[in-house]
Amino acid sequence: MAKKQTYNQDELIILIRERNQKAFTYLYDNYSKALFGVINSIVNSQEEAEDVLQNTFIKIWNNFASYEEAKGRLYTWMLNIARNMAIDSTRSKHEKIKTKIQSTNDTVYQKNNLFVDDTAHESIGLKTILNSLKEEHKLIIDLAYFEGYTQEEISKRLNIPLGTVKTKVRQAILTLRGLTKTEFLQ
Repeated sequence: MAKKQTYNQDELIILIRERNQKAFTYLYDNYSKALFGVINSIVNSQEEAEDVLQNTFIKIWNNFASYEEAKGRLYTWMLNIARNMAIDSTRSKHEKIKTKIQSTNDTVYQKNNLFVDDTAHESIGLKTILNSLKEEHKLIIDLAYFEGYTQEEISKRLNIPLGTVKTKVRQAILTLRGLTKTEFLQ
């Protein structure tokens, strides 16, 4: 019976840098279960975790020249790749879901192939109240609450500091509170 080949970390690194297939197989055999566990805990789907694991080892093989022993152990480097690949896969999956949801939302506003504007906030009188805001406040409230932008995205889109966006949102909300109170009292 042949004794199974073993390598210490330094030997393994040298052999894989030399593109040694047996050393890479050893690497896979000895680390895949641990990496799979980490990946599976992030993606929560065995089938997807298996795909991510395979892509992780492809990335390890293709990018092995970038591994630097001085920066950390081989396992830690591989673990970071596996974790990042799993997170990327999850983000990608969420983007696909978000796109599907968005396309579903778009069809909600279509009736008999005629596009209908999103007037839900108009139908409850908000449009009238919003029109009484300063233009800059109205724009920010529209972006934040009706178009779904984050404050950071608004800051970038309008090319104004994030702190200014936060202040304007707060001012607009306070103004709206005052307006809605007087609106209900009348």
